[in-house]
Amino acid sequence: MSASQTMTTQASLLDELEFAFQTGSAERRLETLRRITDLFLGGSNKFNEEQIAVFDQVLGHLIRKIETRALAELSVRLAPIDNAPLETIRSLARNDDIEVAGPVLAESARLTTSDLVEIAKTKGQAHLLAISGRPTLTNPVTDVLVSRGNNEVYHRLLSNETSSISAAGFAVLAKAAENDELLAEKAGRRIDIPIKLLRDLLLKAKEAVRERLLAVMPAKVRDEVQHILNSVVQAVDHEVSQPRDFAAARKFVELLKEKGELQERDLLRFAKAGQYEETVAALSLLASTPIDLLKPLMQSPRCDGLLVPCRAADFRWETVSAILQMRLPGVPLTEVELDRIGQEFAKLSKASAQRMLRFWKVRESTQASG
Repeated sequence: MSASQTMTTQASLLDELEFAFQTGSAERRLETLRRITDLFLGGSNKFNEEQIAVFDQVLGHLIRKIETRALAELSVRLAPIDNAPLETIRSLARNDDIEVAGPVLAESARLTTSDLVEIAKTKGQAHLLAISGRPTLTNPVTDVLVSRGNNEVYHRLLSNETSSISAAGFAVLAKAAENDELLAEKAGRRIDIPIKLLRDLLLKAKEAVRERLLAVMPAKVRDEVQHILNSVVQAVDHEVSQPRDFAAARKFVELLKEKGELQERDLLRFAKAGQYEETVAALSLLASTPIDLLKPLMQSPRCDGLLVPCRAADFRWETVSAILQMRLPGVPLTEVELDRIGQEFAKLSKASAQRMLRFWKVRESTQASG
C-alpha cells in the first residue's frame, strides 16, 4: 500500500465510520468495527508503521463511541498481535472495565513497563490480577503489584515463573505467606527467592509444607538449605532455652528508675551491648509491661508482637531496631526485613498499641488467676 493509497484508505474508513455513527444502530457500529479489525488482522504482518497508524487513528475514533461488549471483543482480537495499533492498545488497557482491559493487560506486547506501572498504580485489583500473569514482568512492575495487590494477586504473581521479583518484593510476599500455606509453597518453589528469605520461610512454615518444599528442591540447594535450617534451629533453641534470671537486672534498673536515671537511651545502650536481661527489665519498666508478658515476645520468630509495647512507650525506631536485632543472635535480620518492620512500626499508632497492650495484660492476669 503506497502513501497515497494509505491516505485514501484512511479517508474512506473515516467516512464510513461517520456514516455508521450518524445513521446506524449499535449492531451496525459493531459490524463496522469487525470489518475494520478483520482488515487489519488480514494484513498485520505486512503493514508498516505508517499503515498501522492509519488503523490506530480509525480505531481510536471508533472506540470512543462504541459499547463495552464491542470493546471487549476488540481487546481479545488485538491482544495477541505484536504490532497492534499502539494507542488503541493503550486506550483499551486503561479502560475501567476489566472485560475490556483484561485481555491486553494479560498479553499485549505493545504495553511498556511505564504503561504497566501507571496502570498498576491507579487501577483496581482485577487489573492488577490481569497484569500479574503477564510474561516477563520486570521489578518496577512487580514492586507495584506487591505493594498494592491482594492475596489473589500474590498467588498469580508467584505462580508466574517468568516474573522478576525484587528482594523487597519477596520480603513482603514471605510475610504474607506466614498465614497462607499455599502461598508459602509457591514462594518456596521460586528459584529466585533470596536464600535468607527462603530460610526464614521454611522456619516459619508448617512441617508438611517444609517437607514438600524440600522434596522438590534440587539436591545441592536442598542440602544447603537444610544445613542452614539446622544451624538456625540449633542457635535459636540454644538462645531460647538459656536459663534467664531477671532478678538482678530488675533490681538494677529499678534502682536507676528511683534515681531518675532510667531513660530510653539506657534501654538502647543495653540492647546494643547485648545485655539481654537488662534490656528486658528496662523495657518492662519503661513500657509498663510485665516481664512474663515480654519473654515470649522476645523469643518469638515473629517481630510484630514486640512492636506493641515499644510503640505504647513511644520509643524511637533506633531503639526498637536495636532490641529486635539483639534478641535472637542466631537469626540476624536483613536490611530488607528491618525496613519492612520499620514500616509496620510507623503505621502502628500509639493509641492502638496501648489498647492492645491493655488487652494483653488483662488476658495475662486472667490466665494467671485461672
